[in-house]
Amino acid sequence: MAQDRFSFGKNWKKYLACVDEERIKIAEQSLLETLKVPDLHGKRFLDIGSGSGLFSLAAHRLGAEVVSFDYDAESVSCTQEMEKLWGKTGGEGGSQPWTIFQGSVLDQEMLQRLGTFDVVYSWGVLHHTGDMKQAFENVVPLVKSKGRLFLSIYNDQGRMSRFWHWVKKTYNGSGPTGRLALLTLAFIRTWMFVFLVDFVRHGSPLKRWKKYREDRGMSPFRDVVDWVGGYPFEVAKPDLVFNFFQERGFQLEYLTTCAGKLRCNEFVFQKL
Repeated sequence: MAQDRFSFGKNWKKYLACVDEERIKIAEQSLLETLKVPDLHGKRFLDIGSGSGLFSLAAHRLGAEVVSFDYDAESVSCTQEMEKLWGKTGGEGGSQPWTIFQGSVLDQEMLQRLGTFDVVYSWGVLHHTGDMKQAFENVVPLVKSKGRLFLSIYNDQGRMSRFWHWVKKTYNGSGPTGRLALLTLAFIRTWMFVFLVDFVRHGSPLKRWKKYREDRGMSPFRDVVDWVGGYPFEVAKPDLVFNFFQERGFQLEYLTTCAGKLRCNEFVFQKL
């Protein structure tokens, strides 16, 4: 069935079965290390595009008041299930409110009702809204003075990015046969060379396939589906993101680039 937007929720529901205490602790530790704080007691944490709900859970267990929303109804359901399964565990954390609902970062009226936050987290989300620049504008007033903004945005590769934009748009506008053809081509491009190299080097074509599944907690094939289907799809060079937020009173604290590849650049800004 043709559609103009891809739903990521089915993927996140599969991920729930792989969540355990170790994965949650890793998420908690990554927040603490980036923020350079021992906990999040007394802080407000906003998760825009909560997906699985893992980092909302991490912030909740670290003592923050958490607000999570996602455009995708199944992702909202997944975050709710994460709260139900794990929200009351984790020692002293989890005593503050955790609000979960369906919403859009492009809905300015809704955002105004939320107030401001010490941490605004939106990892791999704003480039899937259909209006990334407006989404950037909308998150600015949500961050408190001295608060942090966590972003992960697809890198602009020029012609290659335009090619993948066409693939994703075509996939979502196609029927079952067209989608299968695009998925098959993308799977071959992504994994067949990996299978060959692993077979030659290790005698097993599935070495990295198995490790990927263990590390990510999801099937590599499901991730190919999400990559091919992930539309709307926008990209930005690191300097575009940096300049946009610097002009609006943010200071860059952390940056990891993907060295020109078609992956995400990662940013942490502090609002001055």
